[in-house]
Amino acid sequence: MDLIDAAANSLITAEFLDELASARDAEEALRRIDRQRAQLVPGGIFSIQQNVTTARDAAGEILLRRFYSSEAGTFPVHGAKRKTMTPWTERLFVQHRPFVGEGEQVLAATFDDFAQMRAYRLRSVVNVPMLQGRLCYATFNVFGTGARWQPQQLLGIRVLALAAARWVPCAPGLAYTLPGTEAAIRDTGVLPMPLD
Repeated sequence: MDLIDAAANSLITAEFLDELASARDAEEALRRIDRQRAQLVPGGIFSIQQNVTTARDAAGEILLRRFYSSEAGTFPVHGAKRKTMTPWTERLFVQHRPFVGEGEQVLAATFDDFAQMRAYRLRSVVNVPMLQGRLCYATFNVFGTGARWQPQQLLGIRVLALAAARWVPCAPGLAYTLPGTEAAIRDTGVLPMPLD
């Protein structure tokens, strides 16, 4: 095991996950998760985009609103954007699988706001769908300055996404219809289960 592997493996511990349960609110919990993320991915940025699409929105579109941002000055909380059907949207919202992108060309092709990201020298991304059954109610997003992800970073990001799930609510009235889904996906009214 090299030094990068050893460092990544030691960052997210059972003690951290246990202590996270004592957070008073979502803001405190996500700040703690962000500190762990910063150790795992130094120099990167982190956000959670909440899916706020409703039945009133056009089929084939996803409306996202920023729920948390490590760089709120540039990427403010509550900032919103619409995403149409793309390989990124399909991977997260239809297939319910993480999206891993490496290289500036991938970021530029995937994200409309890449020009803003360029100032942070971002070169890679991991987006993890936060799921409630077949419903992707949010995405956990980590952007890095490295050209390639280490396997331990990918695993650590996914563990942090799972830890964050209890702190991110499902938006009221959440519903979306995308090609590849047999019907509209609607909120069941059940919030994600607590971890403890």
